[in-house]
Amino acid sequence: MKKLLLLTFILGLFFTAHAQFTGGGLGGGPKKSTVTGRITATILDSLTKKPIDYATVSLVNAKDNKSVNGGVTDGKGKLTLQNVSPDSYKLMIGFMGYKTKSVLVTTTPSKPDNNMGTIYISSSENTLADVQVQGTKAVIENKIDRMVYNAEADGTNAGGDATDVMRKVPMLSVDINGNVQLRGGAVRVLINGKPSGTMASSVADALKMIPAEQIKSVEVITSPSAKYDAEGSGGIINIITKKSNAQGVSGSVNASAGTRQNNGAFNLTAKTGRLSVNTSLGGNFAYAQNSRVVIVNNTELSDGSAIYTSQDGYSKWSRNGLNGSLGVDYDFNAYNNISSNVKFNRFSNGGPGESDFLTNGFRQRNISDMDMTFSNMDWNVDYKKTSKKEGEEFSISAQLSRGRTPQRFSNTFIPQDSLTGTTTERNNTSKNNEYTVQTDYTYPFSKSTTLEVGAKGIFRKIRSQFDFSSQDFDYNQDVAAAYGVISFNLTKKIKFKGGLRTEYTTISFNTKANGIQKNDYLNLFPSAIISQTLKGNATLKLSYNRRLQRPGQNYLNPFLNDSNPINLQQGNPYLNPELSDNLELGYSTFIKGSVINASVFYRRTGGVIESSLTTTAANIPLTTYINVGTGQTYGFNIFGSYNPKPKWTLMSNFGLNTYEVNNKVANFNTGTFVNYNIFARSAYGFGKGYNFELFGVVNSPRRTYQGKTDAMIFYGASFKKDILNKKGSIGVNTLNPFTKDLHIQTVNNSITPTETVFQSQNIYYPLRSFGVNFSYSFGKLKFTEKKKIKNDDVKQDQQQGGMGGVQQ
Repeated sequence: MKKLLLLTFILGLFFTAHAQFTGGGLGGGPKKSTVTGRITATILDSLTKKPIDYATVSLVNAKDNKSVNGGVTDGKGKLTLQNVSPDSYKLMIGFMGYKTKSVLVTTTPSKPDNNMGTIYISSSENTLADVQVQGTKAVIENKIDRMVYNAEADGTNAGGDATDVMRKVPMLSVDINGNVQLRGGAVRVLINGKPSGTMASSVADALKMIPAEQIKSVEVITSPSAKYDAEGSGGIINIITKKSNAQGVSGSVNASAGTRQNNGAFNLTAKTGRLSVNTSLGGNFAYAQNSRVVIVNNTELSDGSAIYTSQDGYSKWSRNGLNGSLGVDYDFNAYNNISSNVKFNRFSNGGPGESDFLTNGFRQRNISDMDMTFSNMDWNVDYKKTSKKEGEEFSISAQLSRGRTPQRFSNTFIPQDSLTGTTTERNNTSKNNEYTVQTDYTYPFSKSTTLEVGAKGIFRKIRSQFDFSSQDFDYNQDVAAAYGVISFNLTKKIKFKGGLRTEYTTISFNTKANGIQKNDYLNLFPSAIISQTLKGNATLKLSYNRRLQRPGQNYLNPFLNDSNPINLQQGNPYLNPELSDNLELGYSTFIKGSVINASVFYRRTGGVIESSLTTTAANIPLTTYINVGTGQTYGFNIFGSYNPKPKWTLMSNFGLNTYEVNNKVANFNTGTFVNYNIFARSAYGFGKGYNFELFGVVNSPRRTYQGKTDAMIFYGASFKKDILNKKGSIGVNTLNPFTKDLHIQTVNNSITPTETVFQSQNIYYPLRSFGVNFSYSFGKLKFTEKKKIKNDDVKQDQQQGGMGGVQQ
């Protein structure tokens, strides 16, 4: 009945908005000309007459100097700006190491298209004779509400997966298992602006499924508006995959081979007239390598006795995955579009292992084997309607996600001086089905005032089947949401955007042993951003938002994972979500070709979810999850990019945040600790298509309420050569070449009235790698005046995960 009411509410809002839309919008407002055209040009170096690729072009209204359109030039220096309304403009052309050039351009209703022909720009260097033009797309772009990391412009990514890419994104920190945090807070991960059911069980595992070569860019959104789902206490990460928007048949092929991992990716787009079809196929295979594991447990009981256990061994883990997609996009006319996309992923992880165990002097050997498979299918259908009024838009979307996570492991214990042992086997299959429907409507009252409204429903069913049916776990979660966002200009230089999102969540779960449990709650999520434009292209921004972090499938699943018999793991279905309030002050500027972005922030989080070390009735160490208490975080982040020469780019990011959790009921406080992360990169173009890059990442030690995890250091380099008229490239790369293994120690202490538990885990991950890579783009492209369809709607929530053994 509740699902029916939720669906009725959403569809009612949809039909109301649609009726208003077809009737001409929400009211008066200025009418825009229905005639639009395009502006084309070719940008060349004034001295060498060579094309300038990736030059930045902004179209500015000549009357009020406001930017209305923009883009970058392609490999031949060509530029096309679509959907330009008749008016007088200034074409502002800029590129690092060149003087900014302004060109007047006018379009009229009778002549909406204007071909500017060839435009020459000159170098800002005093001596031009020895200057070689080396066009390189900026790796980092700073925008008003997000920072964008252009992964395709970073040659050091070749041969890795999405986890390797995330480690180089400013403001993000990634632990050794691949769990991602944004400035110390949990994040929500989207793929092309939409969720993926692949992320539902474990973000860490899902990221390993995506080859780095398929990633175009990563957007880091620290201050999402109320239009976005409230999920993600730290913010949102949006992974954009490669896809062509040009007419014709085009595609790309990427392949890499190395000592650690092998990747392959193929993308193809066929676009003609109103119809576009795109497909992709990718795979990755990691060689089985030994990861050494050393664990020491010491449990002191209240009667004075102690239990000492230790493990010293290895897991020979291998990973392989396959992913693909098929999408169709069709424009009925200039104002109506429908699209559908199907994505699938399959990823297996595991392998054999051997360990020596010691328990209070009794020694035995364990021969283990584990197989964890993750598979998921996402199917999206989206309809979008625009109108003659520029900026007005209505959309309705639906998504089906179907995920399966079967796990199997076995342990054979052989006592010392014995030839035979005892074998135990465990199986657990988790099923996650999610159904989502969403509608959004945008109405511009004027050039500076815009209203956005929408509604959404999510229906989620999780079922976990164990070896013993009495332990089966059913979990149902339904979410109904509605939002409204208004944006307008307070003055010519001060802009405001604010809104409110409402989410009502109903939860029911059945652990069989304890019967059906229910938990319903209503949350309000306000958000506001005020920004001011300063002199010299500088911007000052102040933002506030409330966010939520629901526990993921791995956090909830009560399946007792005893794949490691002295380090048990189990989820907690009684977890409550985290609620956080975020306040941020940001500043960005451009100084003589340099980019500087700085921000300070404060976050207060109630119901912080963390892992907790305890013991079973048999005094075996058990790791589960609990709501620890209330956390407070202060921090800052500063990013800078500088070009000492046109061919040389330096960039760095430094982030710092505090960690403190207190619980008045339990009467404890962790004290205040400092976390930090550092990223640095240097890229140099030698000319003639030769490029060399270096990068390094440092993540400080991480604290929890019970313990500490060591710092992590990653570094690498790549050398790349453009070939086949810049349509292809070939290169070599390396990761941590001077360090065979990455040694990470995690220490936890748990003190209760009945016992004191100490646990030390030392894991040695084989990280050093060398590889070669090849990429090639093909197809003859032709750009047209077709109205671009763009969808950045958010569909459903994502979770972090990563329980279930050692991972490379």
